[in-house]
Amino acid sequence: MATGMREDMKSSDAYAKHGELQILDNEIIQDESQISFRKRAGPKHSAPAGSSDSRGWGNVGHVHSLKSKSTTPLQMQKKSSADNDFFSRESFKDLGCGDFMVESLKGQLFLRPSHIQAMAFTPVIEGKSCVIADQSGSGKTLAYLIPIIQRLRLEELEGLGKPLSKSPQVLIMVPTAELASQVLNNCRSISKFGVPFRSMTATGGFSQRTQLENLEQGVDVLIVTPGRFMFLVKEGFLQLTSLKCVVLDEVDILFNDEDFEVALNSLMNSSPVATQYLFVTATLPVDVYNKLIEVFPDCEVVMGPGMHRTSIRLEEVLVDCSGEVGTDRTPETAFLNKKSALLQIMEQSPVSKTIVFCNKIETCRKVENVLKRFDRKGTNIRVLPFHAALAKESRLENMKEFMNSFPGENSLFLVCTDRASRGIDFTGVDHVILFDFPRDPSEYVRRVGRTARGATGRGKAFIFVVGKQVSLAQRIIERNRKGHPLHDVPSAYELMS
Repeated sequence: MATGMREDMKSSDAYAKHGELQILDNEIIQDESQISFRKRAGPKHSAPAGSSDSRGWGNVGHVHSLKSKSTTPLQMQKKSSADNDFFSRESFKDLGCGDFMVESLKGQLFLRPSHIQAMAFTPVIEGKSCVIADQSGSGKTLAYLIPIIQRLRLEELEGLGKPLSKSPQVLIMVPTAELASQVLNNCRSISKFGVPFRSMTATGGFSQRTQLENLEQGVDVLIVTPGRFMFLVKEGFLQLTSLKCVVLDEVDILFNDEDFEVALNSLMNSSPVATQYLFVTATLPVDVYNKLIEVFPDCEVVMGPGMHRTSIRLEEVLVDCSGEVGTDRTPETAFLNKKSALLQIMEQSPVSKTIVFCNKIETCRKVENVLKRFDRKGTNIRVLPFHAALAKESRLENMKEFMNSFPGENSLFLVCTDRASRGIDFTGVDHVILFDFPRDPSEYVRRVGRTARGATGRGKAFIFVVGKQVSLAQRIIERNRKGHPLHDVPSAYELMS
């Protein structure tokens, strides 16, 4: 069996092992181009100017709605109501935010907390160790930063805490340098708008000297990746004796890092016994949950209402790239069919920002070439690679351009591996295209969660599927639409539903 086909089967098995899922009564339709489209429609709405709908969404190929006999108008009405209730009914003041923090948030145009921010505030500011879990785009970074920074500021005003050389009070560990930069930007925004504290990142690929000098001067909040953390500790550049809080952001991804478990043991053995631990995630597989509870049995679970779900404002479109029955089905023909589908989407529904996910760097490069050949002069599209084969500076430069650009003449395509689905808070992404079907159920949620984010974000995810992935993807989309988790979840979830 060809390597690519084996990977497809592994991808299917990864989902299948997580239990029975209801299959939609939906037939497979092939058109003359060997590609068919089937759409899960979101709620009807009036698209604002410049939105993806105004650019021609839904006019690609043969689109067929997925229908489920078990979905009633009442169920859909409840989901729409929940969707409109993204924000908590409480204000930041009601939660217990001080006037200085309320003013800082107001300056950043945050006027009301999201659900996870409201739910996490009290246990975090009280110093309890917690699992903080909710869907992508729900506001988890501020859910832990707001109470942590308020507590630091109050202690500083009372003369109880100040940054010491090499000894941060808060350590935030993240899986990638990109996510570290994003968290740092959040810290700087809070500080800029009236809550002063010192924060910095320490990640690989940047000036070691500058990082060490900043640590020497003393910081309140240090944001690190596991590898750089271990280097700083081993070389004596970082001391953990003053730590009050440790945040492990995207903890399920961190567990896949070869340095993480060693780093976690180092944290636990060297930091004060009273150190608070916060485990933050958009997906919480049972094995990760069990590891956390085994080590931290008193950990409180703060589970947001959107946990393991995709946004109701997300529209998922299946694109069957299997080819006609009887034709030669190989990884090569599957790629050609996916290529045709990608070009068809580009031509018929141009949008400002598209993220294309591939499973391998090799596939990323092939897709990059396809896009560049489509517009050889680069007058209509701009291709921005984002994967581990690029130098870190190039990755960050491409990410910065993609995130900070405004709608213009060029359509931007960020072509990436799953590195870009790990906690990065994208705004204004119209398309997410899963060129390759993800190998892991959690990765599906992360990938499609890069669009339709926050309280009002909308977008589409095109899922390219081959062979058995077709029915598998249909089941996943139906499960998402019903608000069911994609795989087994901790008992705490069931109790809080």
